[in-house]
Amino acid sequence: MSTPQSTITLAHGSGGKAMHNLIQNTILAGLGRSRCALQDHAEIDFAQLGDASDRLAFTTDSFVVDPVFFQGGDIGSLSVAGTVNDLAVGGARPYQLSLSFIIEEGFAIADLERIIASIRATADQADVEIVTGDTKVVPRGSADGIFINTSGIGVIPARVQLHTSTLRDGDRILVNGFIGDHGAAIADARESMGLSYDLASDCAPLNDLIDSVLSVGAEIRCMRDATRGGLATVLNEFAADSQTSIALTEDAIPIRQQVRGFCELLGLDPLYLANEGKVVIGVAAGDVGRVLETLKAHPLGEHASCIGEVISGPKSRVTLNTSFGGDRILDVLTGEQLPRIC
Repeated sequence: MSTPQSTITLAHGSGGKAMHNLIQNTILAGLGRSRCALQDHAEIDFAQLGDASDRLAFTTDSFVVDPVFFQGGDIGSLSVAGTVNDLAVGGARPYQLSLSFIIEEGFAIADLERIIASIRATADQADVEIVTGDTKVVPRGSADGIFINTSGIGVIPARVQLHTSTLRDGDRILVNGFIGDHGAAIADARESMGLSYDLASDCAPLNDLIDSVLSVGAEIRCMRDATRGGLATVLNEFAADSQTSIALTEDAIPIRQQVRGFCELLGLDPLYLANEGKVVIGVAAGDVGRVLETLKAHPLGEHASCIGEVISGPKSRVTLNTSFGGDRILDVLTGEQLPRIC
């Protein structure tokens, strides 16, 4: 009687019995789809997309985070939340995802099972279905444990039109909570510094929060999730696309004290740290109150804040009015503060 293998082998990528068992007994069973017949494609029922929708949104993303497990999440929750959020910030209601693994020989099957459980839990939280996928195994040393690619489709209601080019003078900039949590948590987990900062990623699917915001009938100009490059990079994209100037108030930007202290210790800037559960929203000034109230009523938006406004000034510029009363230009970084964060 053979003993079950505890690590991924090249046989798991061969297309034979080992691969079949891995897909059926580990991946599909872990996703709650153990009775699923394997096909090379997924079928989309247009009737289920909704009569009020007139556009299909599609996105894809690859996840190579190091380490794959961190406080507040892992590469599995990250892959689902990241793709769901990319759809949601465009105004789409996420509908279906694909899921593909590239796994290095020697990767622990117990870790794979843990990642799959996280994928399933996050997909359930976001109310999206994983409908197709792929698994590849590469020789030891050819990857770094595990990489994941997810693609997603969603539907955009006809009434929703979001684009960063539509910002105008007087609009306000909102964020749904504390920034920099994910980048700080990854840096802490990677360096294993043993510091008592209690840092955790904000990794979460934002589609329910965003759907609540879009349902109040406010004049929302644009949204973007502040992942790589953080808040400052997203706002530079807003300013460049709309040819406007954006002024932020430092004291209004929510940053946890432990993240601020961690960044000061390492010489990092929290405004450029990655987030995986933060949406930046451009909204007409007259609708700020309604949108903030809606954000704060949701568990993922209770620390929401209006952090700045679009002003007359040099085009494509973002400035920060600091706590000391001066102004600082927030430019786009020329490199990454922290690579491999998502």
